[in-house]
Amino acid sequence: MTQVVQEAERTVTGSPGASSQSGPPGGQESGKPFFILYLSGRDYQEELDELTTWVNNLLVPVYGREVTSGSPWCPEWSQHPEAVAQFHGLWLAWQENTGPKAPLSGPALWHRDFLAPVMQSLRDPSGPFAGCRRGSHREQEVPYIDD
Repeated sequence: MTQVVQEAERTVTGSPGASSQSGPPGGQESGKPFFILYLSGRDYQEELDELTTWVNNLLVPVYGREVTSGSPWCPEWSQHPEAVAQFHGLWLAWQENTGPKAPLSGPALWHRDFLAPVMQSLRDPSGPFAGCRRGSHREQEVPYIDD
């Protein structure tokens, strides 16, 4: 298990145990916004690539529970903007609560305050993965907005 975490951290940050404590992802130090929904073009793609590494190499192997009709999953989660936004927030909270400068209670707080609610929301039968089935992604219709 430790190897999974270290490998994901090494891939995302360049070294095991490294954290965004030296600066958040997405270039906040350079004055750019760091929440993924504010990014576009190459900045968005680079942030999505790092997020994908974390989701696919740490989050899903450790916390991904079995897929059922009551707990759907989409292997093409990055095609769901809501999932991208929620996973990105979860990843930012992970970095803040598990890095070297995090309090000892940080991981427990992350599990309670961030992981559980996000996974419950995403895996809800009426959540962003509703309609997706194993090996089959389905775009969701966006609600109509009257201009």
